[in-house]
Amino acid sequence: MPPDFAVAGRCLDVINSTIYPALIEVSEGRIISIAKKYTRCGQFIMPGLIDSHVHVESSMLVPSEFARLASVHGTVAVVSDPHEIANVLGIEGIDYMIENAADSAIKFYFGASSCVPATVFEAAGASVDTEAVEALLKRRGIKYLSEVMNYPGVINGDPAVMAKIRAALKYGKPIDGHAPGLRGAPCEKYVKAGITTDHECLSLDEALEKISYGMKVLIREGSAARNFDTLSPLIKDHSAHAMFCSDDIHPDTLAAGHINLMVRRALMDGHDIMKVMQCASVNPVFHYGLDVGLLRVGDPADFIIIDDIESFNVIRTYVNGRCVAENGLPLIAHTPCRVVNNFKAAPKNPADFFIADSGGALNVIGAVDGVLITEKLHGRARVLDGNMVSDTENDILKVAVVNRYEVDAPPAVGFIHNFGLIKGAIASSVAHDSHNIVAVGVTDDAINAAVNLIIEHGGGICAVTENENMILPLPIAGLMSSLSGYEVALQYARLNGMAAALGSSLSAPFMTLSFMALLVIPHLKLSDKGLFDSDAFQFTSLFEVHGDCR
Repeated sequence: MPPDFAVAGRCLDVINSTIYPALIEVSEGRIISIAKKYTRCGQFIMPGLIDSHVHVESSMLVPSEFARLASVHGTVAVVSDPHEIANVLGIEGIDYMIENAADSAIKFYFGASSCVPATVFEAAGASVDTEAVEALLKRRGIKYLSEVMNYPGVINGDPAVMAKIRAALKYGKPIDGHAPGLRGAPCEKYVKAGITTDHECLSLDEALEKISYGMKVLIREGSAARNFDTLSPLIKDHSAHAMFCSDDIHPDTLAAGHINLMVRRALMDGHDIMKVMQCASVNPVFHYGLDVGLLRVGDPADFIIIDDIESFNVIRTYVNGRCVAENGLPLIAHTPCRVVNNFKAAPKNPADFFIADSGGALNVIGAVDGVLITEKLHGRARVLDGNMVSDTENDILKVAVVNRYEVDAPPAVGFIHNFGLIKGAIASSVAHDSHNIVAVGVTDDAINAAVNLIIEHGGGICAVTENENMILPLPIAGLMSSLSGYEVALQYARLNGMAAALGSSLSAPFMTLSFMALLVIPHLKLSDKGLFDSDAFQFTSLFEVHGDCR
């Protein structure tokens, strides 16, 4: 059979740890021959890059648009956990993602979301029970059981959690983990239950311990959570047990780079190219059983062309033999997508965010730039006309979470440190994992205005002042835009700029805000039902402690 086309260059054979000049012939989307022969072409032909764990919804783009941006950076496949949209729309949401991804530029491999809702301590838009999880796992296209965030449930043998794990084992599908800081005997028990990966390691020692129990550790570099510097030493001696992922990546970050940036950094740090590419390409294919080519005869023609190993500039990206991106531009056009949503909240009033003066000290959430964990701080709020209000001088601001699935549910209100706003407010309907509305601001009026702007548009992210409102509407499940990915990236960057102008010094204020309601990440968070102590895994009082903010 004659080839459809051929490419020449220095072939990087990661499986056999060799580089050799080659002519690769492709027919009907597959590699039909690899001839070792001299070529003057100096470019490198390499396996395509794989994001081994990502929530596509966090990019605020539907899969087809995520693919357009990611393909430019050499990404040919992603392992995607659709639990963000599942928390909003259940199975309907997962099916939406699969449908939209079907004709995209790159390959998407979805998991069965295991924790929807993530906890019973928050209002979500849907529930995916054990029966639904098993039905998903029966599907050939569902590759794994998505991250089991309820690690206390695994350790304590919760029947519902263990039933989902048993279903994954029954169908021979790997199980993703989520256990930040878990060590010792509880960690070993969690792994022995069948959990195979973790992307939440907080230290190198924790990662090495989990590897010793048989886990694979995902080295993460997203928009808010970044642990490449901490975990990249694994590449040297534990490349067989490591993979690269972004987890949650916002559109402006994705427009600038993806897994290619992690590869480039690893190479700059002196790591061996074969070990780096094992993490970036090979390990996800074998761990999840992906139909992604690794430059072998008979494989799907999924590969990238780069100029040289040192700079790692992606020239072209091929998926199933089709060139989907070239010289920094996607070759696949933006296509319209249908809109689905679940949004019922009615407009609020400033009085809804009133907190009566207790005369005492507060539990204060301490936001930390660049990580998902928060600190437990103590402080006092300003009091104005009997209302405890934001204190911009000490950076103790009011934070609120509003149930978006009920019409008139009262907001939960608390206080947060390190957002740095000196005027206005910011808000978002991207609020992991239940995706209620989360807002932080300097006055109750500003918080109310930001929340109502989100409600008016049925979802989005926004920044407001007395004189200016800016919003990126997210009409698809309150999580994703229907616009071109590059337009979304531009609007998001403008919103980040406005948040900075309001005083925030956080590197990704909206991404950080989106995790302030994620109860399964330590230490202190706020759900739509109240302040939550993630260590004790129970609600706590806003007024329990005494002291000064520190």
